[in-house]
Amino acid sequence: MDDQSDVEVLGRTELFRGAPLDLLAEVQRASFRKRFAAGEAIVRQGDPPATVYVVVVGRLRVTQTTLDGQQVIIRYLGPGEVVGYAALVDGDAHPGSVIAVDDCHLIGWSAAVVRDIMSRHSLIAINVARILGGRYLDMQVRLRELSTEKVERRIAHTILRLVEQAGRRTARGIEIAFPLSRQDLAEMSGTTLHTVSRTLSAWEERGIVDCGRRRVVVAKSQLLESIAEEQA
Repeated sequence: MDDQSDVEVLGRTELFRGAPLDLLAEVQRASFRKRFAAGEAIVRQGDPPATVYVVVVGRLRVTQTTLDGQQVIIRYLGPGEVVGYAALVDGDAHPGSVIAVDDCHLIGWSAAVVRDIMSRHSLIAINVARILGGRYLDMQVRLRELSTEKVERRIAHTILRLVEQAGRRTARGIEIAFPLSRQDLAEMSGTTLHTVSRTLSAWEERGIVDCGRRRVVVAKSQLLESIAEEQA
């Protein structure tokens, strides 16, 4: 990408949305580009947060590992979203790891540069507050689901969220546009691989979903929404 296209990309990200062109140009001049191959770590849990990125191309998986070694998928990140938000609030360490799901292209800055921009431009600080608020609300919803909902509803909600984030229409239905295993769904839904496999198999028999190798297609979204809301 050239400098002009970088400026246009930055203007569409959640961090710099609404910024004037002169500020976007300043932000672009202070940035660097970096590519990550599928499976490569962008940040690791526990590392000091020294860099902030925005995703240009690709999909990233955010995970946390518990003290007993269990991995939990927190969320997926796609184009326009921020990676390394702990650096925005001067955190001591990354709360989780971020791994490339496929080949990714990111634009980055040092944490000091972004915090300086935030201190001089209230719009960027407001955007940061909006980002952190949105992720906090997302985690509240996930916690409520884990605490109160039956596992089938949790799996349905998880798939519907991923469809909203990264769904693309195909001849078979709405496909989640990145590799997604049944183990991934189990980690996000707070259940076991066996339960996810049994549930998806039952939904496939009803024609609700179509699951291939690391691919999930929602063929009947209204039925899946009914399951999520316990209307089926």
